[in-house]
Amino acid sequence: MRVGTVREIKNHEYRVGLTPESVRELVAHGHDVWVESGAGLGIGASDADYSASGAAIKADAKTVFDACEMVVKVKEPQAGERAMLREGQVLYTYLHLAPDPEQTADLVKSGVTAIAYETVTGPGNSLPLLKPMSQVAGRMSIQAGATALQKATGGRGVLLGGVPGVLPGKVLIIGGGVVGFNAAQMAVGMGADVTVLDRDPEVLERLDNHFEGRAKTRFSNRATVAQMITEAELVIGAVLVPGAAAPRLVTREMLGTMKPGSVLVDVAIDQGGCFETSRPTTHAEPIYVVDGIVHYCVANMPGAVARTSTYALNNVTLPHALRIADLGWKEALRANPHLAAGLNVSGGKVTYEAVARELGYEFTPVTEALN
Repeated sequence: MRVGTVREIKNHEYRVGLTPESVRELVAHGHDVWVESGAGLGIGASDADYSASGAAIKADAKTVFDACEMVVKVKEPQAGERAMLREGQVLYTYLHLAPDPEQTADLVKSGVTAIAYETVTGPGNSLPLLKPMSQVAGRMSIQAGATALQKATGGRGVLLGGVPGVLPGKVLIIGGGVVGFNAAQMAVGMGADVTVLDRDPEVLERLDNHFEGRAKTRFSNRATVAQMITEAELVIGAVLVPGAAAPRLVTREMLGTMKPGSVLVDVAIDQGGCFETSRPTTHAEPIYVVDGIVHYCVANMPGAVARTSTYALNNVTLPHALRIADLGWKEALRANPHLAAGLNVSGGKVTYEAVARELGYEFTPVTEALN
């Protein structure tokens, strides 16, 4: 199979779909790999590095899209990229379709087979291709929030760890999954006063046992959220409903109960955001203020630490890329139900139920798409 990867064009996105090491693996399996010139510069990988791994370097993205049977990316295709997709081609990347009707419509129109990293499953309903980026985003959320709390950026002027004689900042993390756990690790390490909310008693027990009192846990409901945000200086939105739009847990009305200059970091912004006042931002302009509350809603947070993120992502995406290339997408999905869960759009049909429900499409089961 001819497999391609291109330079990411989303604002301040420096990751790349395939590392030189991943290219070497695909070539060793007998596949041709085409790489757009400059695609790996954001992770410190030159065209020469890719050539040494067996890739053919191409001048532009259109050449790669036109000729490759599978395109491996990181972020969802932008409008210009979507115009280059075609029927029978495989797109393997993050998609986050539920809050993005324009992208979904374009993918349906193109006839492409779109496999989304974020809905590929693993044992125990885990999301192994989402996990490494959730780990990165969770840890970055505290860094970003700590910076946004500084007075020069519009924040309250609070140091999360405090100093002797001055109380530490209060951090509220809504959601105790991968993002929430990693955010709590960073916040606890900085010496903040940390509380994690979740609706799963087993998650709360696991967090309580792990942190041994260094982070508090509470069962999440509307009343608890409403109470806790009045006390917090930094709120991390870390909720996830796989493939679906995130629930709006903090309303605009609630902002009026928060301390002026407090910070909201919405890690769920890729799925529409879990704060009513959230809107996607970029690394170029990461924050804005609503009713005196600072919002950080960057939709590709891990792109800021591109080398770490790219290698962590390739560790989990490459095995499936090899299966698709080796077997063809239909046989690869038939052989692996976890990979089949990643199929979101194929042949002009929406094949992921939560996306179909959110955006009003007729749902086509994966089994029908594989016939």
